[in-house]
Amino acid sequence: MGTYEMIAPCHFGLEAVLKREIQELGYEILLVEDGKVTFRTDEQGICRANMFLRTAERVLLKVGGFRAVTFDELFEKTKALPWEQFIPENGKFWVTKASSIKSRLFSPSDIQSIVKKAMVERMKEHYHVSWFKEDGKEYPVRVTFLKDEVTLGIDTSGDSLHKRGYRQLASKAPITETLAAALLMLTPWKRDRILVDPFCGSGTFPIEAAMMAANMAPGMNRGFTAEGWTNLIPKSAWYHTADEAGDLMDTSVEVDVQGYDIDGAIVKAARENAREAGVDHLIHFQQRPVCDLSHPKKYGFLIMNPPYGERMEEKEKLPELYGEIGAALRRLDTWSAYIITSYENAQQDMGRKADKNRKIYNGMLKTYFYQFPGPKPPRKARDTETKL
Repeated sequence: MGTYEMIAPCHFGLEAVLKREIQELGYEILLVEDGKVTFRTDEQGICRANMFLRTAERVLLKVGGFRAVTFDELFEKTKALPWEQFIPENGKFWVTKASSIKSRLFSPSDIQSIVKKAMVERMKEHYHVSWFKEDGKEYPVRVTFLKDEVTLGIDTSGDSLHKRGYRQLASKAPITETLAAALLMLTPWKRDRILVDPFCGSGTFPIEAAMMAANMAPGMNRGFTAEGWTNLIPKSAWYHTADEAGDLMDTSVEVDVQGYDIDGAIVKAARENAREAGVDHLIHFQQRPVCDLSHPKKYGFLIMNPPYGERMEEKEKLPELYGEIGAALRRLDTWSAYIITSYENAQQDMGRKADKNRKIYNGMLKTYFYQFPGPKPPRKARDTETKL
């Protein structure tokens, strides 16, 4: 088995969560940078990273990196990389994405065409052919420039890993599955404690929580581009990974996860998504406005992605809405609450300052993850809750 350098991109601000996940899978961390973690693994690890990582956006096989400030330099240094070690003669290869930040070379289309041309020239020399049919499996290449430093990788995932395969129906402003999983991991919630999302939308937080509780691998219901790369990864590695995921899963687990939303049609969609994910029996969904939020149990967890006021008519309603959230927190005074929002006056309108506030980028949108940890349950209460 060979070893490979892999790059796992993630949301800005959540690198530590992804790093911990990769370490728990047993792989060596090489570098943690803004929005990505680089690690070392073998062929089996490529399969396992795709199958088990909840917070990575995708898994890239790093081919090389260098500094380039001219297109000539980009061409020559790309051509010097050993592309033939990764892409077979009939492989279909193209530059699917190029991004550039604070670099002298910044045109994505120019970067894409020059990298492709350099790859073709390199592989022509190696395979002794003048053109490539490209009628085999796909090897999509991604190029990133940051301060003139270039990184080139081949995408092993295909569709972004947030596409778990269960979300058939989405609400207006859904949170991605990878971000929802990462935010849950930033809380001390465990499956023996009740979890409620009062703005559940299409159900992402409750579904991700239920999948974690059942130890269900996020990649179980989807495929990956690298499944066709038999030149690098034997089919048996994917079968072993699927078997491992099946052995670890326990859908008979007892867990109390609830999702509420004011919109009945959205609650129905959330139920449908939970069914697709195979966790509908683990979640209780209900149509309920946040002003009615209360609960007889103590020491639970609230996690929510309330409206941010992206549209003007919504903006006017935000002070009242966040006031209702604040009132709910006061009613549930033994509970812990975790709120992601880009609304600047959230704390002021809730009438409560967060104990911790973490800045996280949701795409290009700067959001805050407000954390209001509640008291820990007494040992006796925790034991009783576990038995319930």
